[in-house]
Amino acid sequence: MEKKFDSIVVGGSISGLLCAREISKFGLSVAVLEEDYEVGTPEHCGGLVSLEGLKQLGIIPSSKAILTEVNKAKIVSSNQGFEVCTNREKIIVLDRRELDKQVAFQAQKLGSEIRTRSLVMSVNYDSSKKEFKIKTKDNIYYSQFFIDARGITSLINNHTRDGVLQSAQYEIYADWIRPNEILVKFDKEKYPDFFAWIIPSGNGKGKFGVAGRKINPLQTVESFIESFGSKYSIIRKIYAPVWIGGPLKKFVFDNTVIVGDAAGQTKPTTAGGIFSCGMGGILGGNHIALNKKSMIKSLGIDYEKEWFSIFGKEFQRMLFFRKIMERLDNKSIDAIFSIISDSDILEISRSANFDFHSFALSKILGSKKAIKLISTLLGNEFRHLLN
Repeated sequence: MEKKFDSIVVGGSISGLLCAREISKFGLSVAVLEEDYEVGTPEHCGGLVSLEGLKQLGIIPSSKAILTEVNKAKIVSSNQGFEVCTNREKIIVLDRRELDKQVAFQAQKLGSEIRTRSLVMSVNYDSSKKEFKIKTKDNIYYSQFFIDARGITSLINNHTRDGVLQSAQYEIYADWIRPNEILVKFDKEKYPDFFAWIIPSGNGKGKFGVAGRKINPLQTVESFIESFGSKYSIIRKIYAPVWIGGPLKKFVFDNTVIVGDAAGQTKPTTAGGIFSCGMGGILGGNHIALNKKSMIKSLGIDYEKEWFSIFGKEFQRMLFFRKIMERLDNKSIDAIFSIISDSDILEISRSANFDFHSFALSKILGSKKAIKLISTLLGNEFRHLLN
Protein backbone atom coordinates (compact mmCIF):
# COMPACT_ATOMS: atom_id res chain seq x y z
CA MET A 1 0.00 0.00 0.00
CA GLU A 2 1.12 3.58 -0.67
CA LYS A 3 0.36 6.38 1.76
CA LYS A 4 1.22 10.08 1.72
CA PHE A 5 1.82 12.36 4.73
CA ASP A 6 3.27 15.81 5.32
CA SER A 7 5.82 14.23 7.70
CA ILE A 8 7.07 10.77 8.58
CA VAL A 9 8.66 10.20 12.00
CA VAL A 10 10.81 7.08 12.20
CA GLY A 11 11.16 5.97 15.83
CA GLY A 12 8.47 5.98 18.51
CA SER A 13 10.73 7.44 21.20
CA ILE A 14 9.74 10.31 23.48
CA SER A 15 11.36 12.78 21.07
CA GLY A 16 9.72 11.25 17.99
CA LEU A 17 6.28 11.16 19.60
CA LEU A 18 6.54 14.75 20.87
CA CYS A 19 7.66 15.84 17.40
CA ALA A 20 4.60 14.15 15.89
CA ARG A 21 2.35 15.74 18.51
CA GLU A 22 3.60 19.23 17.70
CA ILE A 23 3.23 18.76 13.92
CA SER A 24 -0.31 17.47 14.40
CA LYS A 25 -1.24 20.56 16.41
CA PHE A 26 -0.98 22.55 13.18
CA GLY A 27 -3.41 20.25 11.38
CA LEU A 28 -0.68 18.59 9.30
CA SER A 29 -0.62 14.87 8.59
CA VAL A 30 2.09 12.79 10.28
CA ALA A 31 2.80 9.10 10.76
CA VAL A 32 5.11 7.54 13.37
CA LEU A 33 6.82 4.31 12.32
CA GLU A 34 8.11 2.25 15.26
CA GLU A 35 10.03 -0.94 14.52
CA ASP A 36 9.26 -2.68 17.83
CA TYR A 37 5.98 -4.34 18.68
CA GLU A 38 5.14 -1.80 21.40
CA VAL A 39 5.72 1.92 21.95
CA GLY A 40 8.14 2.40 24.86
CA THR A 41 9.75 -1.03 24.45
CA PRO A 42 12.51 -1.97 25.08
CA GLU A 43 12.92 0.38 28.03
CA HIS A 44 16.58 1.50 28.01
CA CYS A 45 16.11 4.60 30.14
CA GLY A 46 16.57 4.94 33.91
CA GLY A 47 13.45 7.11 33.91
CA LEU A 48 14.71 9.95 36.11
CA VAL A 49 13.26 13.40 35.42
CA SER A 50 11.95 16.43 37.27
CA LEU A 51 8.22 17.02 37.35
CA GLU A 52 8.89 20.61 36.23
CA GLY A 53 10.78 19.33 33.19
CA LEU A 54 7.84 17.14 32.21
CA LYS A 55 5.47 20.08 32.56
CA GLN A 56 7.62 22.05 30.13
CA LEU A 57 7.22 19.15 27.70
CA GLY A 58 3.45 19.43 28.04
CA ILE A 59 3.16 16.20 30.02
CA ILE A 60 1.40 15.63 33.33
CA PRO A 61 2.36 12.01 34.00
CA SER A 62 -0.39 9.64 34.99
CA SER A 63 -0.17 7.95 38.39
CA LYS A 64 0.48 4.72 36.50
CA ALA A 65 3.61 6.22 34.92
CA ILE A 66 5.18 7.40 38.22
CA LEU A 67 7.04 4.59 39.95
CA THR A 68 8.42 6.56 42.90
CA GLU A 69 9.76 9.94 44.04
CA VAL A 70 13.43 10.47 44.92
CA ASN A 71 14.49 12.61 47.88
CA LYS A 72 18.19 11.82 48.17
CA ALA A 73 21.19 11.19 45.92
CA LYS A 74 24.23 9.41 47.32
CA ILE A 75 27.44 9.98 45.31
CA VAL A 76 30.38 7.72 46.18
CA SER A 77 33.88 7.01 44.94
CA SER A 78 36.09 4.09 45.99
CA ASN A 79 36.67 5.50 49.51
CA GLN A 80 34.69 8.76 49.81
CA GLY A 81 31.13 9.95 49.39
CA PHE A 82 28.51 12.59 50.07
CA GLU A 83 24.72 12.93 49.99
CA VAL A 84 22.56 15.56 48.33
CA CYS A 85 18.96 16.21 49.32
CA THR A 86 16.57 16.52 46.36
CA ASN A 87 13.41 17.43 48.28
CA ARG A 88 13.36 20.97 46.84
CA GLU A 89 12.76 19.59 43.36
CA LYS A 90 10.21 16.92 42.69
CA ILE A 91 12.41 14.25 41.06
CA ILE A 92 10.44 11.22 39.94
CA VAL A 93 11.24 7.82 38.46
CA LEU A 94 9.06 6.95 35.49
CA ASP A 95 7.87 3.82 33.82
CA ARG A 96 9.01 4.83 30.35
CA ARG A 97 6.65 2.45 28.61
CA GLU A 98 3.68 4.10 30.29
CA LEU A 99 5.03 7.62 29.69
CA ASP A 100 5.70 6.98 26.00
CA LYS A 101 2.23 5.51 25.54
CA GLN A 102 0.75 8.57 27.22
CA VAL A 103 2.56 10.85 24.75
CA ALA A 104 1.54 8.55 21.89
CA PHE A 105 -2.06 9.02 22.98
CA GLN A 106 -1.60 12.82 23.01
CA ALA A 107 -0.21 12.68 19.46
CA GLN A 108 -2.95 10.35 18.23
CA LYS A 109 -5.73 12.54 19.67
CA LEU A 110 -4.35 15.43 17.63
CA GLY A 111 -4.29 13.40 14.43
CA SER A 112 -1.01 11.49 14.32
CA GLU A 113 -1.07 7.92 13.03
CA ILE A 114 1.20 5.51 14.91
CA ARG A 115 2.34 2.19 13.44
CA THR A 116 4.28 -0.43 15.42
CA ARG A 117 6.18 -3.34 13.84
CA SER A 118 7.08 -0.98 11.00
CA LEU A 119 10.73 -1.55 10.25
CA VAL A 120 12.02 0.95 7.70
CA MET A 121 13.84 -0.85 4.88
CA SER A 122 14.92 2.18 2.86
CA VAL A 123 14.69 5.98 2.71
CA ASN A 124 15.17 7.83 -0.59
CA TYR A 125 14.87 11.54 -1.32
CA ASP A 126 13.79 12.89 -4.69
CA SER A 127 15.27 16.39 -4.75
CA SER A 128 13.33 17.35 -7.87
CA LYS A 129 10.00 16.56 -6.18
CA LYS A 130 11.27 17.46 -2.68
CA GLU A 131 9.73 14.23 -1.49
CA PHE A 132 10.86 11.23 0.55
CA LYS A 133 9.99 7.66 -0.36
CA ILE A 134 10.12 5.46 2.73
CA LYS A 135 9.70 1.70 2.39
CA THR A 136 8.69 -0.70 5.13
CA LYS A 137 7.97 -4.39 4.71
CA ASP A 138 4.27 -3.76 4.13
CA ASN A 139 3.93 -0.16 2.91
CA ILE A 140 5.45 2.68 0.96
CA TYR A 141 5.17 6.14 2.48
CA TYR A 142 5.71 9.51 0.81
CA SER A 143 6.34 12.72 2.73
CA GLN A 144 7.88 16.16 2.46
CA PHE A 145 9.73 15.83 5.78
CA PHE A 146 11.60 12.87 7.25
CA ILE A 147 12.18 12.97 11.02
CA ASP A 148 14.93 10.69 12.28
CA ALA A 149 14.11 9.67 15.87
CA ARG A 150 15.77 6.24 15.69
CA GLY A 151 18.00 6.88 18.67
CA ILE A 152 21.64 6.04 19.19
CA THR A 153 21.61 3.41 16.44
CA SER A 154 21.13 6.12 13.85
CA LEU A 155 23.83 8.24 15.48
CA ILE A 156 26.38 5.41 15.41
CA ASN A 157 25.58 4.36 11.86
CA ASN A 158 25.70 7.85 10.36
CA HIS A 159 28.29 9.72 12.41
CA THR A 160 30.85 8.51 14.97
CA ARG A 161 31.43 5.90 17.65
CA ASP A 162 33.74 8.06 19.79
CA GLY A 163 30.96 9.08 22.18
CA VAL A 164 29.55 5.56 22.65
CA LEU A 165 29.81 3.57 25.88
CA GLN A 166 28.59 0.05 26.56
CA SER A 167 25.95 -0.26 29.27
CA ALA A 168 23.63 -2.69 31.00
CA GLN A 169 20.68 -2.15 33.30
CA TYR A 170 18.92 -4.86 35.33
CA GLU A 171 15.64 -4.43 37.13
CA ILE A 172 15.93 -6.04 40.55
CA TYR A 173 13.55 -7.08 43.30
CA ALA A 174 15.22 -6.97 46.73
CA ASP A 175 14.04 -5.98 50.20
CA TRP A 176 17.24 -4.01 50.88
CA ILE A 177 16.81 -1.47 48.05
CA ARG A 178 16.29 1.99 49.52
CA PRO A 179 12.98 3.20 48.09
CA ASN A 180 13.72 6.93 47.63
CA GLU A 181 17.50 7.11 47.23
CA ILE A 182 19.65 7.19 44.10
CA LEU A 183 23.17 5.77 44.31
CA VAL A 184 25.93 6.82 41.90
CA LYS A 185 29.26 4.99 42.24
CA PHE A 186 32.48 6.11 40.54
CA ASP A 187 35.27 3.57 40.03
CA LYS A 188 37.65 4.26 37.15
CA GLU A 189 38.88 0.66 37.08
CA LYS A 190 35.45 -0.98 36.97
CA TYR A 191 33.45 1.71 35.11
CA PRO A 192 36.00 3.68 33.04
CA ASP A 193 34.69 7.08 31.88
CA PHE A 194 31.31 6.56 33.57
CA PHE A 195 29.79 5.06 36.73
CA ALA A 196 27.40 2.50 38.21
CA TRP A 197 23.96 3.44 39.52
CA ILE A 198 20.91 2.33 41.46
CA ILE A 199 17.61 4.02 40.70
CA PRO A 200 14.70 2.96 42.93
CA SER A 201 11.48 2.04 41.14
CA GLY A 202 9.22 1.35 44.11
CA ASN A 203 9.27 -0.53 47.40
CA GLY A 204 11.75 -3.36 47.08
CA LYS A 205 12.43 -2.57 43.41
CA GLY A 206 15.27 -0.85 41.60
CA LYS A 207 17.22 -0.41 38.38
CA PHE A 208 20.88 -1.38 38.70
CA GLY A 209 23.08 -0.17 35.87
CA VAL A 210 26.65 0.23 34.71
CA ALA A 211 28.30 1.90 31.75
CA GLY A 212 31.89 2.34 30.70
CA ARG A 213 34.39 2.35 27.90
CA LYS A 214 35.39 -1.11 26.64
CA ILE A 215 33.69 -3.00 29.47
CA ASN A 216 31.85 -6.29 29.39
CA PRO A 217 28.45 -4.94 30.49
CA LEU A 218 27.02 -8.34 31.52
CA GLN A 219 29.91 -9.26 33.81
CA THR A 220 30.26 -5.72 35.13
CA VAL A 221 26.62 -5.21 36.11
CA GLU A 222 26.36 -8.65 37.72
CA SER A 223 29.53 -8.00 39.72
CA PHE A 224 28.08 -4.66 40.85
CA ILE A 225 24.85 -6.31 42.01
CA GLU A 226 26.68 -9.14 43.77
CA SER A 227 28.81 -6.61 45.68
CA PHE A 228 25.77 -5.94 47.87
CA GLY A 229 25.82 -9.58 48.96
CA SER A 230 22.12 -10.01 49.68
CA LYS A 231 19.27 -11.97 48.17
CA TYR A 232 17.70 -10.52 45.05
CA SER A 233 15.74 -11.46 41.95
CA ILE A 234 16.45 -10.20 38.44
CA ILE A 235 13.26 -9.62 36.47
CA ARG A 236 14.55 -7.71 33.43
CA LYS A 237 17.88 -7.32 31.63
CA ILE A 238 18.65 -4.58 29.13
CA TYR A 239 21.89 -4.15 27.17
CA ALA A 240 22.22 -0.99 25.11
CA PRO A 241 24.90 1.55 24.22
CA VAL A 242 24.69 5.08 25.60
CA TRP A 243 25.86 8.37 24.04
CA ILE A 244 28.01 10.88 25.94
CA GLY A 245 29.62 12.69 22.99
CA GLY A 246 27.45 15.80 22.96
CA PRO A 247 25.06 17.09 20.28
CA LEU A 248 25.64 17.03 16.54
CA LYS A 249 26.58 20.38 15.04
CA LYS A 250 23.62 20.18 12.65
CA PHE A 251 20.17 18.69 13.21
CA VAL A 252 18.77 19.37 9.73
CA PHE A 253 19.98 18.18 6.32
CA ASP A 254 17.69 19.32 3.50
CA ASN A 255 14.27 18.13 4.72
CA THR A 256 15.68 15.50 7.09
CA VAL A 257 15.21 16.58 10.71
CA ILE A 258 17.04 14.75 13.51
CA VAL A 259 15.66 14.74 17.06
CA GLY A 260 16.50 13.18 20.42
CA ASP A 261 19.21 10.56 20.88
CA ALA A 262 19.78 10.46 17.12
CA ALA A 263 20.89 14.12 17.31
CA GLY A 264 23.10 13.50 20.36
CA GLN A 265 20.76 15.49 22.60
CA THR A 266 21.47 13.31 25.67
CA LYS A 267 23.48 14.74 28.58
CA PRO A 268 27.24 14.13 28.20
CA THR A 269 27.57 13.51 31.95
CA THR A 270 24.76 11.02 32.63
CA ALA A 271 23.46 10.04 29.15
CA GLY A 272 19.99 11.03 30.40
CA GLY A 273 17.76 12.90 28.03
CA ILE A 274 14.03 12.82 28.70
CA PHE A 275 13.94 16.63 28.95
CA SER A 276 16.65 17.66 26.46
CA CYS A 277 15.62 15.04 23.88
CA GLY A 278 11.96 15.77 24.44
CA MET A 279 12.58 19.47 23.81
CA GLY A 280 14.42 18.49 20.64
CA GLY A 281 11.29 16.73 19.44
CA ILE A 282 9.04 19.65 20.33
CA LEU A 283 11.27 22.27 18.71
CA GLY A 284 11.84 20.14 15.63
CA GLY A 285 8.11 19.53 15.22
CA ASN A 286 7.21 23.18 15.74
CA HIS A 287 9.69 24.38 13.15
CA ILE A 288 8.67 21.74 10.61
CA ALA A 289 5.07 22.92 10.92
CA LEU A 290 6.02 26.61 10.73
CA ASN A 291 8.15 25.93 7.67
CA LYS A 292 5.32 24.02 6.02
CA LYS A 293 2.96 26.91 6.74
CA SER A 294 5.55 29.32 5.23
CA MET A 295 5.84 31.13 8.55
CA ILE A 296 9.63 30.62 8.66
CA LYS A 297 12.07 30.21 5.80
CA SER A 298 15.07 28.45 7.34
CA LEU A 299 14.02 25.23 9.05
CA GLY A 300 17.53 24.14 10.05
CA ILE A 301 18.81 27.44 11.39
CA ASP A 302 15.69 28.15 13.46
CA TYR A 303 15.39 24.69 15.05
CA GLU A 304 19.11 24.38 15.78
CA LYS A 305 19.39 27.95 17.06
CA GLU A 306 16.52 27.51 19.52
CA TRP A 307 17.74 24.15 20.89
CA PHE A 308 21.29 25.44 21.34
CA SER A 309 20.01 28.64 22.97
CA ILE A 310 18.46 26.46 25.69
CA PHE A 311 21.04 23.70 26.04
CA GLY A 312 24.22 24.80 24.24
CA LYS A 313 26.16 26.34 27.15
CA GLU A 314 24.93 23.67 29.55
CA PHE A 315 26.18 20.88 27.30
CA GLN A 316 29.53 22.66 26.78
CA ARG A 317 30.03 22.80 30.56
CA MET A 318 29.05 19.16 30.96
CA LEU A 319 31.51 18.11 28.23
CA PHE A 320 34.25 20.07 30.00
CA PHE A 321 33.53 18.44 33.35
CA ARG A 322 33.40 15.04 31.64
CA LYS A 323 36.88 15.58 30.16
CA ILE A 324 38.21 16.37 33.62
CA MET A 325 36.66 13.25 35.19
CA GLU A 326 37.96 11.04 32.38
CA ARG A 327 41.54 12.09 33.24
CA LEU A 328 41.34 11.44 36.99
CA ASP A 329 42.11 8.11 38.66
CA ASN A 330 40.37 6.67 41.73
CA LYS A 331 42.76 8.30 44.22
CA SER A 332 42.25 11.68 42.57
CA ILE A 333 38.45 11.37 42.67
CA ASP A 334 38.67 10.36 46.35
CA ALA A 335 40.77 13.45 47.03
CA ILE A 336 38.26 15.76 45.30
CA PHE A 337 35.28 14.20 47.07
CA SER A 338 37.06 14.59 50.42
CA ILE A 339 37.28 18.39 50.10
CA ILE A 340 33.61 18.96 49.27
CA SER A 341 32.29 21.08 52.12
CA ASP A 342 28.98 20.86 53.94
CA SER A 343 28.15 24.35 52.65
CA ASP A 344 28.71 23.19 49.04
CA ILE A 345 26.40 20.23 49.59
CA LEU A 346 23.78 22.50 51.18
CA GLU A 347 23.97 24.94 48.26
CA ILE A 348 23.63 22.09 45.75
CA SER A 349 20.57 20.84 47.63
CA ARG A 350 19.04 24.33 47.72
CA SER A 351 19.86 25.61 44.23
CA ALA A 352 20.72 22.77 41.82
CA ASN A 353 18.47 22.12 38.84
CA PHE A 354 18.14 18.45 37.93
CA ASP A 355 17.62 19.20 34.24
CA PHE A 356 20.59 21.64 34.16
CA HIS A 357 23.06 20.08 36.56
CA SER A 358 26.28 21.84 35.55
CA PHE A 359 25.67 24.09 38.61
CA ALA A 360 26.08 21.08 40.90
CA LEU A 361 29.17 19.96 38.98
CA SER A 362 30.69 23.43 39.28
CA LYS A 363 30.29 23.22 43.06
CA ILE A 364 32.04 19.85 43.13
CA LEU A 365 34.79 20.43 40.56
CA GLY A 366 34.86 24.22 40.32
CA SER A 367 35.61 25.32 43.87
CA LYS A 368 38.98 27.00 44.50
CA LYS A 369 40.25 23.97 46.43
CA ALA A 370 39.10 21.54 43.74
CA ILE A 371 40.61 23.60 40.88
CA LYS A 372 43.92 23.84 42.73
CA LEU A 373 43.92 20.09 43.36
CA ILE A 374 42.93 19.23 39.77
CA SER A 375 45.58 21.60 38.43
CA THR A 376 48.20 19.85 40.57
CA LEU A 377 47.02 16.39 39.52
CA LEU A 378 46.73 17.10 35.79
CA GLY A 379 49.37 19.83 35.36
CA ASN A 380 49.69 21.12 31.81
CA GLU A 381 46.81 18.91 30.66
CA PHE A 382 44.40 20.84 32.88
CA ARG A 383 45.56 24.16 31.46
CA HIS A 384 45.03 22.71 27.98
CA LEU A 385 41.46 21.75 28.92
CA LEU A 386 40.80 25.25 30.26
CA ASN A 387 41.94 26.76 26.99
